[in-house]
Amino acid sequence: MNQKELSQLSDEELMEVAKKNKPSPMIDAFFIGFLLGIIIYSAAANAWGLVTLIPLYLIYVFLKKPKRYEALKKELKKRNLE
Repeated sequence: MNQKELSQLSDEELMEVAKKNKPSPMIDAFFIGFLLGIIIYSAAANAWGLVTLIPLYLIYVFLKKPKRYEALKKELKKRNLE
C-alpha cells in the first residue's frame, strides 16, 4: 500500500492493517538465508533459470516488507493512533 491508499483508510482499518503487517525479522532473516542457499546451490550446480530467479524475487519481497511497515507507522503517528 502506498501513502495515498493508507490515508483513505479509517482508523479501525488502519489499526487492523498495522497488526497484520508487523514485520518479524527473525523469520524473514531465516527465509532470506534459505533462499540465498538455494541460489548458491543453483549456481554451483549450473542450474540457472527459474531456480535462481524465483528466490531472487522472494528476497526482494522480504526486503521490501519493512519499508511498507514504516509507511504504515508514519500514517499511524500522523493520526496519533500509536
